[in-house]
Amino acid sequence: MGFWHSMDWHTEGIRVVAPVKWRQFDGLVSVLWEAESQAGAKGYYLSNDPRIMIFFNDVSPHVRLSNSDGEFRQHYRPMARAVYVPPGMPMWTTSGATHRFSHLNVHLHKDKLLKYLAPSVGASVAMTALRRPAEVQDVGAIETLARLVVDEVASPSRHEVYGENLVGSIVAGLLDISRENVEAPPSGRLTQAQMNKLVARMDRPADCRLTVAEMADIVGLSESWFTNVFKQTTGKTPLQWQLGKRIDHAKRLLAESDLAVADIAAQLDFSDQAHLTKVFRQIAGDTPAAWRRSQLHR
Repeated sequence: MGFWHSMDWHTEGIRVVAPVKWRQFDGLVSVLWEAESQAGAKGYYLSNDPRIMIFFNDVSPHVRLSNSDGEFRQHYRPMARAVYVPPGMPMWTTSGATHRFSHLNVHLHKDKLLKYLAPSVGASVAMTALRRPAEVQDVGAIETLARLVVDEVASPSRHEVYGENLVGSIVAGLLDISRENVEAPPSGRLTQAQMNKLVARMDRPADCRLTVAEMADIVGLSESWFTNVFKQTTGKTPLQWQLGKRIDHAKRLLAESDLAVADIAAQLDFSDQAHLTKVFRQIAGDTPAAWRRSQLHR
């Protein structure tokens, strides 16, 4: 398959510090970048092809990532060591400090990806995995495989099938192809793995306000089915449960910081201090200020 990727991208404050190395395989292109990013650097990337980024150093303290917009007002997160970006998903990045980094970019033809996955996991599961982003900070064996790919990119020594199968193993290790989050749970309840995914996402204050559709997508269910099984699992609607998580974040900020209640309301995306106070009293039984004072006297 004579595949070459096509991507719309532009950057500010990022410069390449070594010659770019690349190699074309069957249905994929692997590219090694070594660069330096200045404080305040920005990037925008959009491709109709699925792609994988694997960083060989930890950039999470320096780089923030968003798939929503380039303003980074909400719904952003640290850049993970390994990232799978589905086709058609935009990505914005910004750097908080000057740093050097190197990473492997793997651009894939979606038909190649489906052809690789479908015989083992089925076409439906493969298509679901193709559409769902994945991010891994503890890269482990993925980094080892990526370095072997880099060796073949920098100094080709083996048949292309070797590099293609290395990439296939990276795909299997990175993409979310677990069985339980594709089909509706037979018990009519969410699995523990699915609940763990939701809790992990809601534990990020920047992501603590999601639509029901976004929550359903995290666990791989339709919105209508998700709403039904979520109530069966937790006894609450998705938005009631989410509101409770946001109040948990508010409690943590009240106890561990000197932020004003109005600032906490803004950080957690409440409309204003009065809105936070009303919801806080409904859930916690007291106002935020009174609850903070009670914690000081414990």
